[in-house]
Amino acid sequence: MTDASDYDLFARIAELGSISAAAARLGISAPMASKRLARLEARLGARLINRSTRRIVLTGAGQTFRDDAVAILNAIQAAEARLAGTTQTLSGPLRVSAPTSFGRMHVAPYLKPFLEAHPQIEFTLDLSDRFVDVLGDGVDLALRISRGMPASLTSWVLAPNRRILCASPAYLDRNGRPATLRDLHQHMLLAAQGQSPWRLAGPEGAVTFDVKSAVQTNSSEVVRELALTGLGIALRSLWDVNADLAAGRLVRVLDNHEGLTDVHIQAVHLRHATQPRRVTAFIDYLRGLYQPIAPWER
Repeated sequence: MTDASDYDLFARIAELGSISAAAARLGISAPMASKRLARLEARLGARLINRSTRRIVLTGAGQTFRDDAVAILNAIQAAEARLAGTTQTLSGPLRVSAPTSFGRMHVAPYLKPFLEAHPQIEFTLDLSDRFVDVLGDGVDLALRISRGMPASLTSWVLAPNRRILCASPAYLDRNGRPATLRDLHQHMLLAAQGQSPWRLAGPEGAVTFDVKSAVQTNSSEVVRELALTGLGIALRSLWDVNADLAAGRLVRVLDNHEGLTDVHIQAVHLRHATQPRRVTAFIDYLRGLYQPIAPWER
């Protein structure tokens, strides 16, 4: 008997290149996914994939069946939408990953309208400061604050990521305000692991500045908290400290220097021809939130 769920499983394995990633996306165990794939191959009388220790590769029969399976699944989805009387109904799992601070401040507070508009979406928000593996972690959409993206991913720029040098008024009262980049050598500086050197743009063009942080930490949130307590000067994104600047808890220093503008807030997903509408709908929703001017820039 034909089981469309097995077709869906195989299509996701072909899309993600991994049985375990497909299993995670569907919320089943990897052994169960392997068992169902074996059952599908036995029913079809053909091997669909060749397994290796690192990845899977579709056989010739698997490539042909993948195209047919995707077409069948799209036809089923369209038929269900027509029966429901709308092509706008979005459903199914949507797993989104975001950096911890950004997700807490600029994603989670805005989820309610999206989920109320699409109540059949099973939404998961994972917050982590590590560089999430979209394929290996079974993520539908990852928000990243970075420069380039590998060719295997499709990226959508959501907003620029302006970064400024700042410190608390109390710190500047005690230690004075730097007038030049060279003056920073006489100050306490704050940066998380991986955030040195600072890449800055100023009157002299693009420069890099090596930072020896007063505190070693893997948390960008800790850097902001340390700056607020008056420990030193930090390079922070406007989305992170805009409220603190407005309230006077932090003030900008070296106004003629900012982080290089080649870093953006991006939404990324695996590059493939067919993207679930729930993914593109959430990308459009985020673009509506952050464009043409992001809230933290207003």
